[in-house]
Amino acid sequence: MSHPCDASPSEQTTHTQILKSTLLVGASSVVGVAFSIIRNKAVALMLGPEGIGLMGLYSALADMAQNLAGMGVQSSGVRQIAEAAGTNDDETIARTALVLSRTAFVLGAVGALLLVLLAVPLSGLTFGSHQQAGGVALLSLAVALRIVSGGQMALLQGLRRISDIAIVNVAAAFSGTVITIPLIYFFGLNGIVPSLIAVAIVTGLTSWHFRRRVQLPSTGMPPPLFGRESKRLLKLGLVFMASGLLTFGAAYANRLIVLHAAGIASAGFYQAAWAIGGLYAGIVLQAMGTDFYPRLTAVSGNNAECNRLVNEQVQMSLLLAGPGVVATLTFAPFVLQILYSHAFDGATDLLRWICLGMMLRILAWPMGYIVIAKAAEAIFFWTEVAATVVHVGLAFLLVPYFGAAGAGVAFLGLYVWHGILIYALVRRMSGFRWSRENAGIAPLFILACAFVFLATQALPLWQSTATGSAVLLLTGLYSMRKLVRLVPHSSLPSPLKALITRFA
Repeated sequence: MSHPCDASPSEQTTHTQILKSTLLVGASSVVGVAFSIIRNKAVALMLGPEGIGLMGLYSALADMAQNLAGMGVQSSGVRQIAEAAGTNDDETIARTALVLSRTAFVLGAVGALLLVLLAVPLSGLTFGSHQQAGGVALLSLAVALRIVSGGQMALLQGLRRISDIAIVNVAAAFSGTVITIPLIYFFGLNGIVPSLIAVAIVTGLTSWHFRRRVQLPSTGMPPPLFGRESKRLLKLGLVFMASGLLTFGAAYANRLIVLHAAGIASAGFYQAAWAIGGLYAGIVLQAMGTDFYPRLTAVSGNNAECNRLVNEQVQMSLLLAGPGVVATLTFAPFVLQILYSHAFDGATDLLRWICLGMMLRILAWPMGYIVIAKAAEAIFFWTEVAATVVHVGLAFLLVPYFGAAGAGVAFLGLYVWHGILIYALVRRMSGFRWSRENAGIAPLFILACAFVFLATQALPLWQSTATGSAVLLLTGLYSMRKLVRLVPHSSLPSPLKALITRFA
């Protein structure tokens, strides 16, 4: 039996948009997860925890180099394109797109050169020796391609071409699997860097293909105008770069802390737990960044509308991601064995701590987008600095005593602190406060996750699994019933209509 929607027409539209974007991005993410499961399982069996740890270090180094050299133009480009699209002026969009693509190309070339020049010291800092310097230098190709394709993806995201972005993500996941496994099989550890380069090539070519399909008028760009526009792009981009550098730097530092305090195998545990802990929640967070950010930017000058959109995003994110977090908490040891191997059993507690942190992250992220949408550069920068200090500081204190699990406790501690801080900030910036619905839903899911976590610590495996399964069933049904009241029944895909109608 269907239920009447409890939301107003404007809220129904927003909830429907959030659901559709999440389903589209989520479907591509599920495909990506399926390929990553195959890839990680194969790499884990061929290389073990040490190989997974080495791959994680190379990936973290590439992420950090991309963020530093890219100077945040992908994130600032999304905002500039979304702002230009709000004018409905194709000429303005075309100029912004041209500045974005040219700037990304120059930054990619410069970034690759710098990584080659710094390969030896970076190898020593990351791996403790200069033996990996050749691999670090070769990684420069992947970094350059990532920056260029990032500019192309920023255009697609700013114009909210969600289906194109989904296809690019699927292509990257597919290539990452069919290329990585043979390279690792034939070359072992030496195949890690070539696999990262190959994925960057496929992503670049695919994003370029969809970039060409965007119909924009040809436009001239005199050097003085290009200088002004690129300066505007880079000014905001520098703040995003600093933020991303701090985020990736924290991940990089935490890996090094785990590596030096607990060994390379524990670094592999950290990489595996981090990848799994963010799987389900990451689908919702990725959809949030892909579609919600441009929409929020368009109304950032209207505090009431801005706050309404954030509350609705939080509500939908909790309902969609909450049961997934409970499921990961419940089945953590089985998931690790299925996706990796029995050699990764030591990552179980770490994964569960990360899941608790992910639950709080789902709450904090939508609020943080208010700061970004309003282009409050100083506030955004200093909150990121503080978050990095707290995260790395907690890991530095806890990992020596609790091993790799200490990194998970640090992640939870970060979002306890950051959630309180960001709420206080956006309350002052836009008058934001929790809606009555979120004030009820958020504690429910937090308590459910805490209860399941305590059960896994206090009960034998079969009893804790049964307890978690019962909580998962209850939270899943609760979310389903809530969703059917928020989203118009006619707007749902047919499979969801049948499923939700049956259980709601």
